[in-house]
Amino acid sequence: MHGRTYFAELLAALRETRAGDLVLFTDWRGDPDERLAGPGTDVAHVLSGAAERGVAVKGLIWRSHLDRFYFSQAENRHLGEKIEAAGGEVVRDMRVRAGGSHHQKLVVVRYRGRPERDVAFVGGIDLCHGRNDDAGHDGDPQAVTMSPRYGTRPPWHDIQLAIRGPAVGDVEYCFRERWTEPRAVTRNPFYRLADLVRRDDDRPDPLPDQLPDPPRCGTQAVQVLRTYPYRRVGYRFAPRGERSVAHGYAKAIGQARQLVYLEDQYLWSTRVIRSFADALAANPQLHMIAVVPLYPDQPGTLADATEVRGRGQALAALRRAGGDRVAVFGLENRAGTPVYVHAKVCIVDDTWLAVGSDNINLRSWTHDSELGCAVLDLGDADGPDAGEAGGLARSVRLALAREHLDRADGDDADLVDPDKAVAAFVRAADELEAWHAGGRVGPRPPGRLRWYREHAAPRWARAAAAVLYPTFFDPDGRPPALRRTAQF
Repeated sequence: MHGRTYFAELLAALRETRAGDLVLFTDWRGDPDERLAGPGTDVAHVLSGAAERGVAVKGLIWRSHLDRFYFSQAENRHLGEKIEAAGGEVVRDMRVRAGGSHHQKLVVVRYRGRPERDVAFVGGIDLCHGRNDDAGHDGDPQAVTMSPRYGTRPPWHDIQLAIRGPAVGDVEYCFRERWTEPRAVTRNPFYRLADLVRRDDDRPDPLPDQLPDPPRCGTQAVQVLRTYPYRRVGYRFAPRGERSVAHGYAKAIGQARQLVYLEDQYLWSTRVIRSFADALAANPQLHMIAVVPLYPDQPGTLADATEVRGRGQALAALRRAGGDRVAVFGLENRAGTPVYVHAKVCIVDDTWLAVGSDNINLRSWTHDSELGCAVLDLGDADGPDAGEAGGLARSVRLALAREHLDRADGDDADLVDPDKAVAAFVRAADELEAWHAGGRVGPRPPGRLRWYREHAAPRWARAAAAVLYPTFFDPDGRPPALRRTAQF
């Protein structure tokens, strides 16, 4: 679901809570005044209202770097202050590897005595400015500052899953592991002094006991995938880190035979992309569609050069393996403004679906904390169609294809076949490129797909990016032994 749909469903779920219920959330960034669905629905107001009703509201937000580096230290602190004033508890968590972040984005809502209502939301959408956009991609009225290429109200493309059934308990358990980690939420003495002066909460209180898992519903199997970095002083629950995101992708991609459909904010790193390249080389019938941002989110020559380094090398490896079976696109809205692709979704042969906070880069697979869910549609376990394609994975791919091709609901019969779907994407992108090249004369062709083209960058910027890329932009958080053996 897009940000607008997600925020509306989240608002409805939070409004249904009452005394004794539980709300847990993690965020990379949280803005207290971000409206979920119109006036009076700002995030701080809604969560504070739940706390005032007697709901146990607990949050973990990354204690981010300085705002001048386009991060969100002040916003995260203020969101916590408002919720704690109402009786909730929000902890700014800096238990990360040096230069890393807590990038997980989840909300869990548990209704005591009403387990059939329990829900967990997992994906790429933070509770912050810029995310409240829909399939039309006109942008969030509460915009974020980005590269001028995206305009004053940047269009934002993202995806969030709503999970019900026993997997809700698995997502909740991930939160509880972080919350109960015994080490201090920050070891920085300046931060600890500032917390003391401000009387900030840096010692998480005990959580209520975890309720039994909700009853089974639906036909999907859900696997929770995570990344935690290797740290000298490791996490109690992951002393050598965790890389189940990397393992899950490698296993699924290794079995791909027809189509890998990917939407990703980065698509960087030759080490991460190796499993995709190996699958393309081993299977001559395999195609890959990737949808990525047309431009970096931040302005500047160095940002362009870093993308040339990270994505350029990854795409070169994919094209060496798959040639013209690899098609990479960006998006623009009907006004011609580029759409920032923040989604993190992968669909393999309409069978395996992964959605989460994790990007296709080394940082997300090894260095930051990440959370995603892999979904396999089992069908009727006792019927003839058990395990066949055509469930959630296919419905998500077709919904995204209809959006990108400007088609109405249900107009996708020709897109079920992977080869025809690839051809439809290529044709739509070619027609839109030709319309732009011809001076935008005549009616605009349907579709929002533009061919992704690599950016130029001066030699000095490329040299700087070569140094900064592996240390700052896309660092490696694996244990030394795994680095030496090139394994995850």
